[in-house]
Amino acid sequence: MHRLVRRGSLAMPKDNDSPFLLDQHKRGLQNLDRMARYPKTAPVDLAIVGAGAGGLVLAQRLARAGWKIVVFEKGPFWDPDRDWVSDEAGSHPLYWTDKRIIGGSDPVEMGKNNSGQGVGGSMTHFAGYTPRFHPSDFEVRTRDGVAVDWPISYWDLKAYFERVERELPVAGQDWPWGDPHTYPHGPHPIAGAASVAWRGALAHGVEMRAGPVAITNGSFGNRPHCIYRGFCLEGCKVNAKASPLITHLPDGIEHGVEVRADSMVVRVEVNDAGDRVTGVTYVHEGREEFQPADAVAVCGYAIESPRLLLYSTSRRWPNGLANDHDQVGRYVMVQGATQVAARFPTELKMYKAPPPEVSSEDFYETDESRGFARGFSIQTIGPLPIEWAAHVLADGHWGAALREYMRDYNHWTVLGVLCELLPAPDNRVTLAGERDRYGMPVARFDYSLGENDKKNIAFGTRILEEIWEGADAQETLKIDRYAHLVGGCRMGFTPEDSVVDSSHKAWGVDNLFVVDGSVFATQGAANPALVIMALADRCADLLKGKRSTAAA
Repeated sequence: MHRLVRRGSLAMPKDNDSPFLLDQHKRGLQNLDRMARYPKTAPVDLAIVGAGAGGLVLAQRLARAGWKIVVFEKGPFWDPDRDWVSDEAGSHPLYWTDKRIIGGSDPVEMGKNNSGQGVGGSMTHFAGYTPRFHPSDFEVRTRDGVAVDWPISYWDLKAYFERVERELPVAGQDWPWGDPHTYPHGPHPIAGAASVAWRGALAHGVEMRAGPVAITNGSFGNRPHCIYRGFCLEGCKVNAKASPLITHLPDGIEHGVEVRADSMVVRVEVNDAGDRVTGVTYVHEGREEFQPADAVAVCGYAIESPRLLLYSTSRRWPNGLANDHDQVGRYVMVQGATQVAARFPTELKMYKAPPPEVSSEDFYETDESRGFARGFSIQTIGPLPIEWAAHVLADGHWGAALREYMRDYNHWTVLGVLCELLPAPDNRVTLAGERDRYGMPVARFDYSLGENDKKNIAFGTRILEEIWEGADAQETLKIDRYAHLVGGCRMGFTPEDSVVDSSHKAWGVDNLFVVDGSVFATQGAANPALVIMALADRCADLLKGKRSTAAA
């Protein structure tokens, strides 16, 4: 008996009308005139800090359940027609570039690669890659004897993965790794740059698949098919690539979500006993305001969520909110993301099509013969010229040599790894002595690689070089880098080892929740966007029945 697989327009999401609330010809949200405006004198049901992957999914789900929601966002309310351009330098406002201090033995460069601002969060400029975590990612300690287990399992999130994949929607070939599954949209066509990578992978015995990317492959409500313009990382001007700005917020607004853009939350306030939050203090147009709320969800991601909690001190919480055991800010993780570029005699034009066209998870799980725990994934990358120049410079080429490599741009293509790097307590966010324009201490992020991390990155890099050798590349260039940020308010089993429990509730504060990538207990070798959205969807289900009687 064959199971009917619903694909394309037949797999439209239930209980989310966002694709139909967009305009076929205008890319900005068209229902802002209907957005709720809640008074600052009365408590809302939930104040959400951060309008990204976690915050906007949570807001949309709970608004449909009748909650009064205000979402605070430090950055602007984007309009793709007005604000986004097909230009690398012109896309600078998408990134969170406020000062952050970095340290440790292997400091992580902060900026566009791991931070975003504005309504939609960093998904407005992510490449679109949306793989699931594997079942093993939630049981790393049990299976591999390193890191920690999550207090939830893959199976607790599976239905939410499937639901969010339909909403984005995700396009890709049937997926053989982890928990094998299909995608609602079929794979995008493969361009020349990805085809040579696939050829090299096959020669090396590495299995590849097209996708998975949160980019429409066909019409989807009023969202168009991808036109392969090549500027996914600069904001999708046609609304083919998903971000919660277009996939969840339009429906959320119809059900009562208010978004206060250009509003930086600087403190979460608590009652005299310190066991309940009372609302948030935020800065808008240079003035401090207070919004009372029956509950608060912090969704500011792996640097800003810890920074906000650490700065929200009180008599009960002198070292930061929900920080009795010095866990806030610890165990921040990145992925090792070395990239190796290869030159070929034919023009490949790697900027065309979604940057992560093809990928492999053949090396995702632990293989003891490699000499380290956990693993990595592989994906094609499509850097635009300015980013390509950074690759060339990283390999030591300047002056005339740099100009030659830039003129040769269309002959190159790039493969990258995402190596799972293990959590460590001293990889952490703390507060520096310097203050920013909002009066908050600047975040300091210290990071150092462990021996297992270094072995993982070295092995993954060698595999990339062997793939290009199998594809008969004429020349290669390498750049060592990191990608993504998670952890810092991790989910765990006890207050002594974590910041939140399995329901995202902060230990010791009954109505404070953290719902973003900072709750990750381990990193995985997959991009985090889909996991964050699935976690937010699950959290909303857990919260729907707990709306206070007073608020109802």
